[in-house]
Amino acid sequence: MKNCKLCCLYSGSKGNCTFISAGGANILIDAGKSARALCSALEGIGVSLDEIDAIFITHEHNDHISALTTLSHKRHIPIYMLLSSAEIFRDSVDERLCGCLTLFRGKEIKAHIGGLYVRSFPTSHDSRASVGYTMTFEGEDGKPVSIGYATDTGCVTSEMRDRLCNCRAVILESNHDEDILANGPYPYELKQRIRSRHGHLSNAECASFASYLSENGTEHIMLAHLSEENNLPSLAFNETFRAIGSDLFDLKIAAQDHPVWLIGKDALPPACEKKEDSLWLHSDL
Repeated sequence: MKNCKLCCLYSGSKGNCTFISAGGANILIDAGKSARALCSALEGIGVSLDEIDAIFITHEHNDHISALTTLSHKRHIPIYMLLSSAEIFRDSVDERLCGCLTLFRGKEIKAHIGGLYVRSFPTSHDSRASVGYTMTFEGEDGKPVSIGYATDTGCVTSEMRDRLCNCRAVILESNHDEDILANGPYPYELKQRIRSRHGHLSNAECASFASYLSENGTEHIMLAHLSEENNLPSLAFNETFRAIGSDLFDLKIAAQDHPVWLIGKDALPPACEKKEDSLWLHSDL
């Protein structure tokens, strides 16, 4: 996909932001961490904040929106989110932030940004509302191409499965290893929240869905929103790699603190390297 760029600037409980360039438009999905960290990450991949056409928000948790207020003071960028998620700004008197918001009633966001068609679908998370996205644009052969994004969901819903099926590239949550979570120091209630249907996808759940996607047109997957406390990049990568069962598949892992390209940057470093014990480990982490 020469006419598409897809880079996760950072992903995890401290902040989330992904850059997508396609259809003559540049967008961000989520805006976590600080505005300074976000702009620095963009500059690191050769993109200026002035080049961003829109920001699409998945949900209102702080690791997905914490940079929005400062960004809105730096530049007027349309921010697309569901009205129910935007309730978190109900008492805000910040006219610049509120002036950037483009809100949607109900459960779906639809927007054309240049030649890029962005459409949301509901995910299952413990927030006021939570969505994933598909982005569709005209490919090099004139046919539509879609890429997908889904994190912060406790299960793979039927709509999520339908919408991400046949996406050429997908960023997908692989939050925790079930054994590490079960035996870790988190309180019982928090463990139950994480592994509930309104929590986060485990490595095993992600791997099973990634295998399905690989059989239905997906060629590139990035594992995202890995827990620092309850996961290891090697565990997430190995589980999905084994489920897909092909070393020709493009599989990468998003990082907590630096950009990782899935599509669009020339001379990408290998996403993984084979070790003597036959495990596949991510080379960036």
